[in-house]
Amino acid sequence: MGLDLDNNPANYQIRAYSPGSVQVNDTIYSHSVIVSSEKFIDNWRPQHISELTKDDLAIILELSPAILLLGTGSTLEFPELEVYGDLINEGIGIEVMDTRAACRTYNALTAENRNVVAALIIK
Repeated sequence: MGLDLDNNPANYQIRAYSPGSVQVNDTIYSHSVIVSSEKFIDNWRPQHISELTKDDLAIILELSPAILLLGTGSTLEFPELEVYGDLINEGIGIEVMDTRAACRTYNALTAENRNVVAALIIK
């Protein structure tokens, strides 16, 4: 069986995740972040899924991804529909999952050159 080199074209790649931290490229972060292949937003406000508001997701509209991966921390917790409903109305697909799964999915989708944004709550 042959192995293929991973040629992920994303400028921002998730290198590692553990509860309490995420590594984007060569830097480790211990707070929530938003990652897309072309843009990185440090110090995203919500630090727990219960703090997530509609205003926190307004930046996603500016990034206009096809898919938003919402990482909810170490456990899967669904926010109220009112929090992310505007994104759905704008045609953005929303996948809610724990942050570990969101990191894996982000890497897989960016490797396929898909237009994806990961909003990652770390704690």
